[in-house]
Amino acid sequence: MAEQLLIPKFGNTVEEVTIIEWMVPDGSEVKAGQEVLEIETDKAVFAVEATADGILHHGPFSSGDVAPILTVVALIGDANDTWDSQQVDSAVVALADEPETIAAEVAEQDETPASAPAPTAPAAPDRIFASPRARALAANKEIDLSLLTPTGPGGRILERDVQAFLEQRPGVTPVARKLAEEAKLDVYAITGTGPSGRITKRDVERTLAEATAPPAPALAPPPAPAPTPVALPDAEVLERVPLKGVRGIIAERMGDSVHTTARVTLVTEADATEFVAMRQRLKASVAEEWGFAPGYNDLLALIVAKALRKHPYMNARLAPDAIEYLAHVNLGMAVDTERGLLVPNIKDADAKSLRQFGSEFRELAGKARSGRVQPDALTGGTFTITSLGPFDIDAFTPVINLPEAAILGVGRIAPKPAVVDGEVVARQMWTLSLVFDHRIIDGAPAARFLQYIKRVIEEPYLLLAI
Repeated sequence: MAEQLLIPKFGNTVEEVTIIEWMVPDGSEVKAGQEVLEIETDKAVFAVEATADGILHHGPFSSGDVAPILTVVALIGDANDTWDSQQVDSAVVALADEPETIAAEVAEQDETPASAPAPTAPAAPDRIFASPRARALAANKEIDLSLLTPTGPGGRILERDVQAFLEQRPGVTPVARKLAEEAKLDVYAITGTGPSGRITKRDVERTLAEATAPPAPALAPPPAPAPTPVALPDAEVLERVPLKGVRGIIAERMGDSVHTTARVTLVTEADATEFVAMRQRLKASVAEEWGFAPGYNDLLALIVAKALRKHPYMNARLAPDAIEYLAHVNLGMAVDTERGLLVPNIKDADAKSLRQFGSEFRELAGKARSGRVQPDALTGGTFTITSLGPFDIDAFTPVINLPEAAILGVGRIAPKPAVVDGEVVARQMWTLSLVFDHRIIDGAPAARFLQYIKRVIEEPYLLLAI
């Protein structure tokens, strides 16, 4: 019997992948452990390995196709095996079914007696397909799945669809919610007139009054004007790069950040003269033992991690109905790669030594640049540092990495004239730009956070006290 080759799970956050290319032609002989298919998650590229020896028979998947995890994409058997229509149907079912269900079926294959008849799935034309994470979030937020607009393959509802619905759903005052429940009204079907469309008691009372009033004669609304497509000016196009994969994810998330956050930027200049001298002495002392020379960003990351623990309101995110302060400091460090900007994060960064942080960051950065970083290392961040200092940039305004509350932009360290003890002298100055979401954090608390970071840079011996 042919072995089924499935898209494996990649951490707890990846729900679907994009097929990049088959690395082995259809009908070729493969060995267990041989890389046969290249796939892409939202942030990294991985190779799928053959799970058995035999002849590889491709499924109906080609470059650019999107498939959920645990989907059957090929068979490994002998030369007489083929990907017949029944097997194609099985793959289609896999695209729409629950990953947990598929995993359980795969795990039970070896325990099923050969003589047992294959179960036939009943037709369910009205079934709503949704990923487990989407179902769990929808159940937790009491959302009817039929109200959601699916964006996954085959009309599948993904977690991002539930999150998009929550972001668009207006707020409700407690009194309005209780009144609607007593009247058995769908509170979210009511038009809110409060701030930001918030549904108030008055809105519920108005809806109840309208429900008991005699109906007014209906007037046909004027037809909505057809949307006018944006006309692109004539130009000779050198190349077209599809907006998908990592670039597509970056475009989507950065656009969401700019349009949904109330961004404020604070800029300060720190005298890093003593900081630079300390780093030089540290580099000379530990580089050989550690196997790497600690850099300015390593030391800054250590300061920021401790600052986040001291100022927990910066280690936060905005939920649909509350501000959530997070228990762990997972510090993201932006990495420039050939495939786009990736942000692996160091879990519990505030609890790590400089050596531990530097070693772990270099390992993650190397994997990010090679496209082999695990998805879980790219999710769960609570604050991000991004540096353009190596490119001779003094200051810039980075975009907040949602759902985080803030991001720190780091410029170059450069000698500049400064006044010290009444005299103008050359000092090593460092520009820092803190961008934060004013919906979550006010200006003065954010300024205190940045002021604390500046103070430790200027008096680096304070690292011993934090």
